[in-house]
Amino acid sequence: MKPDLSVKIGGMTLLNPVMPASGCFGYGEEYAHYFDLAVLGAIIVKGTTASPCPGNPPPRLAETAAGLLNAIGLQNPGAASAREKISSLAKYGVPVIVNVAGHSVEDYCEVVRAMEKDLAVAAFELNISCPNVSAGGMAFGTEPGLVERLVQKIRLLTKKTLIVKLSPNVTDIVKIARAAEAGGADALSLINTLLGMAIDVRTRRPVLANLTGGLSGPAVKPVALRMVWQVTSAVNVPVIGLGGISCAQDATEFLLAGASAVAVGTANFNNPLICPQIIDGISAYLSDNSFSSLGQIIGLAKENKTEAGGECGCGKK
Repeated sequence: MKPDLSVKIGGMTLLNPVMPASGCFGYGEEYAHYFDLAVLGAIIVKGTTASPCPGNPPPRLAETAAGLLNAIGLQNPGAASAREKISSLAKYGVPVIVNVAGHSVEDYCEVVRAMEKDLAVAAFELNISCPNVSAGGMAFGTEPGLVERLVQKIRLLTKKTLIVKLSPNVTDIVKIARAAEAGGADALSLINTLLGMAIDVRTRRPVLANLTGGLSGPAVKPVALRMVWQVTSAVNVPVIGLGGISCAQDATEFLLAGASAVAVGTANFNNPLICPQIIDGISAYLSDNSFSSLGQIIGLAKENKTEAGGECGCGKK
């Protein structure tokens, strides 16, 4: 008998804990040529803004030794056009999560209002890594007060599951997570990309036209795993873990660290079949280790942790 991979995130019941991360799967059209999207736990579509956004000028992608730098700049067709694309995903019977972005509180509100009554949308994921123009360009996700107020505003507008995607570019991820929970988030997802850059030694110029970009891929996994461990120890809402997940073992580590589900990003570009392969791999891990359900391993590493090295790995507690 196959193990039960189902998991509940807010008001959604997922068939399994695996979903593609926002920005790495578009609206699923290209990947539908490779596998049946109905096997996914959920689908997170690309970041959506109130109005169409052309994104940043090229070049806006740069490979690194263990990942990818991107400065796409939230290129998307805007909420109205996105609704048409999202409605086509309803046939798969999989919860669809809309990643919401903006540069003001009203930007976020406008996207949520536009999609709140859309039956094809199961949840909203707030991208709080966006710069808040009203706060002088400070990213929403770097200040607990801003986070809590934004989430409170959105919570009043929607009865759908509300997920907040946390930026790792902060001093204390736990404070931000608690602020999102206090504002009314049903779940959290973490981490978003780490800020980085690359320089071309031949031209002696930054590679990206935007100068900096978000680093994703295997290089960020240890940071993401640590933050998921910290946040799941501090909040009472489910966490979707992401950041450098490239195989079933990576995904299982996040689950053992306390994540209830996982999102796969950059690895989709290398292997369009990675999500179904990870689903099969998690199922095999449960079977091989005599677990009958996913819930039995969520946070299990916290029960099995040793005292060696302490909480921070430096020998101190």
